[in-house]
Amino acid sequence: MWILGISAFYHDSAAAIIRDGHIVAAAQEERFTRIKHDPGFPRLAVQYCVQEAGIKSDEIDHVVFFDKPFVKFERLLETYIANAPRGFKSFRMAMPLWLREKLFQKSLLAKEMKETLGEGGWLEKLLFSEHHLSHAASAFYPSPYEEAAVLTLDGVGEWATSSAAIGRGNKLEIFKEMHFPHSLGLLYSAFTYYIGMKVNSGEYKLMGLAPYGEPKYRDKILNHLIDVKGDGSFRIDQSYFDYATGLTMTNKKFDDLFGQPARAPETQISQFHMDIAASIQAVTEDIMLRLTRSLAQETGMKNLCLAGGVALNCVANGKILRDGAFENIWIQPAAGDAGGALGAALAAWHIHKGKPRTVSNQRDGMQGSYLGPAFSQDEIERRLAAIGAVFTVATDNDLLDSTVDDLIAERAVGWFQGRMEFGPRALGGRSILGDARSSRMQKTLNLRVKYRESFRPFAPSALREDVAGWFQMDNDSPYMLLVADVANDKKRAMTEDESRLFGIEKLNVPRSEIPAVTHVDYSARVQTVHADTNAKYHALISRFKQKTGCPVLVNTSFNVRGEPIVCTPEDAFRCFMGTDIETLVVGNCILRKEDQSMDMRKDYKDAFALD
Repeated sequence: MWILGISAFYHDSAAAIIRDGHIVAAAQEERFTRIKHDPGFPRLAVQYCVQEAGIKSDEIDHVVFFDKPFVKFERLLETYIANAPRGFKSFRMAMPLWLREKLFQKSLLAKEMKETLGEGGWLEKLLFSEHHLSHAASAFYPSPYEEAAVLTLDGVGEWATSSAAIGRGNKLEIFKEMHFPHSLGLLYSAFTYYIGMKVNSGEYKLMGLAPYGEPKYRDKILNHLIDVKGDGSFRIDQSYFDYATGLTMTNKKFDDLFGQPARAPETQISQFHMDIAASIQAVTEDIMLRLTRSLAQETGMKNLCLAGGVALNCVANGKILRDGAFENIWIQPAAGDAGGALGAALAAWHIHKGKPRTVSNQRDGMQGSYLGPAFSQDEIERRLAAIGAVFTVATDNDLLDSTVDDLIAERAVGWFQGRMEFGPRALGGRSILGDARSSRMQKTLNLRVKYRESFRPFAPSALREDVAGWFQMDNDSPYMLLVADVANDKKRAMTEDESRLFGIEKLNVPRSEIPAVTHVDYSARVQTVHADTNAKYHALISRFKQKTGCPVLVNTSFNVRGEPIVCTPEDAFRCFMGTDIETLVVGNCILRKEDQSMDMRKDYKDAFALD
């Protein structure tokens, strides 16, 4: 049985297709349209999934949407009525769209499916999952556990903002929820907005900014904004926020509490903003730890699965793992709304159809999250030649040697191999790579390649078999969703003068033998690389280790700020020619910047709207 899952109409639209419970393909719409966080119906992602499955549209048995629009509409109405007349402007703007489209989403989805794949009896095939059930299913069913507690934390679904579930075999049942407007995800997004970063995009930046500051405002947040109980449940004082009914996240009362108005985007980031970031990050970690400890005690489970946008907070995830309330933790790599498409399909198979579940005998059921399009060597060569790219074709062995030599020479390398990753992280399929030992690589990649803020850290890709020798962890972290400190014997002690530095001044001080991936607090967002899920990337790092003794590379996503991760060889070449990436490796093709026609250089810095 073929089941197609869809998430759409909010942000990060995506499609996923499964066959008899086995994940065949999944992708975000943004990768095809080149519009970051594209919220539209995922027409191109649907077409890709069906093509990858090798089926005709009439072979699809069910199409499952990831939430229930009518229940969401009910929440919208009740919220506005409860707060009237406050929020009337927002209400007036939202209602026409809901009445025209979202309230009648079943017929809209059937129409979109017909326009995407042709006739298919779509109205009869449509199913609707609940938002948090979709998230929970995306976390539990692909996990390597027979049974687990499942925690979902995000902004808001229909009503739920936080939920706890128990998964056993093919059974998954949510037994506890917190409801809108009390939301950890929306609280974190409110602070993202307050420090001048884009909601549903800039949360990663807030997390990366936090180590530059001190949590000076932690108590102020806990005393005024949020009342947190011992079990992690909480209530948020809505008088400081406008996200329930307004057009902004925070208001003047919020500004007055902290003594400054919200930062204008792209203006100077001050020590105040760093301290604000550190404070909300500390509060978030505290709440997540209370929730997971309470959940472990209440359920008696040894395994924990996480999903929802808040589960992308890899700093908090690392602390949950080290806390030890659960023996094992597994996080859905597409933890945000994109993953809801996959969860909706899996929920339909296991819950709606009652079909049994087989736990993967591999690492998990996600196949390394390499679920997007791939291109054959012949197709890569044809596509590159058609756009005028100059390249050589190398054997696997020569390709590894040449790429490693370029990395050692501190060249930035675009690495395009195999299937594209599903989720927000590049995992060695669509990555920009660098030498982690280089003291200048972090700044070079941020400013000259990614065109993004200098403070943002980069992640290390490390051979799984060597990770414990370089970081304070010995766990699988294939999806770059756990943060750990660099190993003590790899750290470099700070001088007295260096230790007195504040804020962004800390940035240029090398802290370890791998300074390009060591954040200012000695932490790193670790990706463990496994030969069974990405043999070529594992071989590249192994060759780098042979030549340098270091089994770690810088790995950042193959894109510039505001651009979705590249999907096709043409996308990769455009990004290569529009940045200071010096070497591009696509399949077995090697391209060097100095060999390309300078007429093909692009002004890429302002090509995409800022995230």
